[in-house]
Amino acid sequence: MEAARNLLQKYYGYTEFRPGQAEIVNSLVSGQDTLAIMPTGAGKSLCFQLPALMLPGITIVISPLISLMKDQVDTLYGLGISATYINSSLTAAEVHERIYNASLSRYKLLYVAPERLDSDSFLAAVAKLEVSMVAVDEAHCISQWGHDFRPSYQAISPFIARLKKRPVVGAFTATATDNVRKDIVSLLALHKHQTYFTGFDRPNLTFTVIRGENKHDFVLKHVIANENNSGIIYAATRKEVDNLHILLRKRGYDVGKYHAGLNDEERKKNQEAFIRDDIKIMVATNAFGMGIDKSDVRYVIHYNMPKNMEAYYQEAGRAGRDGEPSECILLFGAQDIMMQKFLIEQSVGGSDRKASEYAKLQTMVDYCHTTGCLRNYILDYFGEKSSMECGNCSSCNDDNELTDITIEAQKVFSCVLRMNQRFGSTLVAEVLKGSKNKKIMQFDFNKLSVYGILKEYTLQEIKDLINRLIASGYMSLTESQYPVLQLKEQGIAVLKDRTQVWQKVPRRPEKPVADNLLFNELRVLRKQMADNLNVPPYVIFADSTLKEMSESCPQTKPELRLIKGVGETKLERYGNDFIAAIEKYMTEHDITPKLTADSEKSVVSVNCSDSRQADVKRAEDTPSHIVTLNMYQAGQSLSQIADERKLKLITLQDHLLRCAQEGVDVDWSALIPPQYEALILAKIKELGTDKLKPLKEALPEEIDYNAIKATIYKHRGKLAIK
Repeated sequence: MEAARNLLQKYYGYTEFRPGQAEIVNSLVSGQDTLAIMPTGAGKSLCFQLPALMLPGITIVISPLISLMKDQVDTLYGLGISATYINSSLTAAEVHERIYNASLSRYKLLYVAPERLDSDSFLAAVAKLEVSMVAVDEAHCISQWGHDFRPSYQAISPFIARLKKRPVVGAFTATATDNVRKDIVSLLALHKHQTYFTGFDRPNLTFTVIRGENKHDFVLKHVIANENNSGIIYAATRKEVDNLHILLRKRGYDVGKYHAGLNDEERKKNQEAFIRDDIKIMVATNAFGMGIDKSDVRYVIHYNMPKNMEAYYQEAGRAGRDGEPSECILLFGAQDIMMQKFLIEQSVGGSDRKASEYAKLQTMVDYCHTTGCLRNYILDYFGEKSSMECGNCSSCNDDNELTDITIEAQKVFSCVLRMNQRFGSTLVAEVLKGSKNKKIMQFDFNKLSVYGILKEYTLQEIKDLINRLIASGYMSLTESQYPVLQLKEQGIAVLKDRTQVWQKVPRRPEKPVADNLLFNELRVLRKQMADNLNVPPYVIFADSTLKEMSESCPQTKPELRLIKGVGETKLERYGNDFIAAIEKYMTEHDITPKLTADSEKSVVSVNCSDSRQADVKRAEDTPSHIVTLNMYQAGQSLSQIADERKLKLITLQDHLLRCAQEGVDVDWSALIPPQYEALILAKIKELGTDKLKPLKEALPEEIDYNAIKATIYKHRGKLAIK
């Protein structure tokens, strides 16, 4: 290995290998097929680049993305290593020239996409080369059980078989379960291979899950707190990426975006700007990041929950590749589940594969609700067991005390059994809450002894309790689009009084306490400014805006801009005066702004406190459609709500439909007459959804437009509607 160490120092500038690298390099150089499973940032690329320098002839690297090839070739060029790539971005003349230079031994590494392996002209050209090694990067793409399955990867083994002399084969991946590992070995036809596993743990990364937070507000606050750091914000859809990009640009941040809807030139430009630190923030779908060689990403925020743990860990792992402390934050909302289910229905074929994707999705949902160590949860998923809490995740740092919730758990388990383990989490929660929706009455669930047995809790608190019990292994959900709750042996033992259930239960939020003294002083300032301008005080700022200022005490213009009611014009006209007043008040009352991390939300924000240093939190006005939902889920009929709120029935139906579109579970029977649902669906399939009027005219008069719209949304997966 002395020769390898000399090359390591000569080209890469290191005197020592990282853990596992030396063994992998030695295995490949000695002609041994090798599977290497190494976490992002562990130096996988070096493990095939160094053997390529030591072996005769050329090494062909199978790489999945054009951007990944270019980045690695550019990096190698900077190190003084001869390498090139062939992909669809080149002209036929450029491809011919590079193949010709390769035949003259002018390159040690040739990067190609797996799709290139089906080209007869490429196969004919490669037949003239001395290929000593084939390195398969992102090897998990070959497995249908992997999170980035690419059918084109299955052309690799036939390609290798057609070479005049079989080269040594190296396969490299950062995330692989047992099934994926077996597929890699089998589908690449590895001969008497060696497997090297360097461990999945990334100790420098802090893992955080945040539930129930206003995602826009969190992102803005986090960006302010990390304005000098590079970060990636992942979102599930192009629309979410575009919206976040617009939001951050309006706030004055240099931010790029990356998704499949952009043309190649835009993606290339934005990626290079991020890598070169011309911009600090990249907002992207999962199309961005594979192989990105940027070591100083200090935070990765998942704006939506990813579809599986492999994708999450690979994307989160792009933080802190230099070994420095970095953050991986997942913002979870209930609508994320609905979004991912929709994407599975739209993009995954085959019942077995679909069931597998639903199982993986449930694993992510459990991750978002577990009260145990997040790092251990991830490592356990990939088969790496650990019994020690990491002390570096939001669960381990949660200061909520362990609480005995055995009685509450028994009530949930009992309800699931009495409903014959045939229904999902939402209906079980509604029975426990004592809801009076039609489905509960239809099945006589209101006559069960467990009906309303947890009525003192909100419906969301009951759902969260159920999710925590699933995540802790007391219950499971069937692997389907509409999963059913089932008790596991651990849950049955609790029912039989054999074991207790202890968990960290989030504290119920307390009502925000505003600093009235500061609020009053801000009102005085507002009145003086209004008098000088000869306008009513509310023209300056509304009371609600002043209250929020007194609670969060912004001390800079970017912080003040986060306050509701502070637009760009008002920020410029009045911002300095109000900031000065807040700073003066804090100085006079000896108040020190402090960064706080709420144990449930883990939100970093500036808070202002009175002489007792009491924390204050922001109050949010409840949207009208959510008010309707809460009243409906509390058992009131739409007619009762209409009378109480003085609203039309059609308005309330619109409210419930909007809630459904935002991912909230609603009782469809309130919107769709059950006896007509099949008929409405049949007419939709017959006439399409471009216009509602033909549908209305083709259906009985008692079916209104809201029923048609609700049916379209409920069955959008079957109808292929986005």
